[in-house]
Amino acid sequence: MADDVAPRTASAYLDPSYWDERFGKEEHYEWFKDFSHFRHLLAPLLSPSISVLEVGCGNSRLGEELLREGVAGGITCVDLSPVAVQRMRDRLAEQGTEGVEVVVADMLDLPFDRESFDLVIEKGTMDVLFVDSGDPWNPNPTTVDNVMKMLEGIHKVLKPEGIFVSITFGQPHFRRRFFEAPGFTWSVEWSTFGDGFHYFFYILKKGKRLLDSNGNQHTQPAAPSINMFHEELESEDYIFRTNVDEL
Repeated sequence: MADDVAPRTASAYLDPSYWDERFGKEEHYEWFKDFSHFRHLLAPLLSPSISVLEVGCGNSRLGEELLREGVAGGITCVDLSPVAVQRMRDRLAEQGTEGVEVVVADMLDLPFDRESFDLVIEKGTMDVLFVDSGDPWNPNPTTVDNVMKMLEGIHKVLKPEGIFVSITFGQPHFRRRFFEAPGFTWSVEWSTFGDGFHYFFYILKKGKRLLDSNGNQHTQPAAPSINMFHEELESEDYIFRTNVDEL
């Protein structure tokens, strides 16, 4: 973990000023592994014509990776930090990269019209909302309210048969209560990836809930092992695991 960017307490991740300061001096960081680790899960959902929204882009290079995969229907990346957005714009301009729009936006109040995107993806962004949530089985009301605002906004901007991808540490027994809340029409399925311990890759297909008669295709997984590799123990990902997924 880089000492010059990691906060002293996990709750600092909820402070917008922390992110402005961090992104002002950090060039690049990929939460929960880079694209190469989950490409086999995401690539089947991609096609040249789809429009994509990445929520909480930070300084990730996922947008560029999606361009390289052939996504040409428009890629929009949003982040709450104006510093992150400007630095990403500068990076794309220096590379001569076209096809990615970067916008300052709050994930709890997305500034897009209804049914604007075919695919919405977040990688570690929702996990930030859980860093100070209290009991993971019974999160505090503020956490519940914010998570629901985020999901409601994503459900709204998805097209009728759009797909939401959430890449997270949150195990299904913690996330399903949110994903399967009344008012959402998406089906819920998941896979895992990663070595040492698992990251969860959720696929939520809007308008497909009625086709999923059992509520989910998967059985509840066992808790991942805490026997992690040294580099994973040094990663900020471990902070999210110990806060989001108390074992």
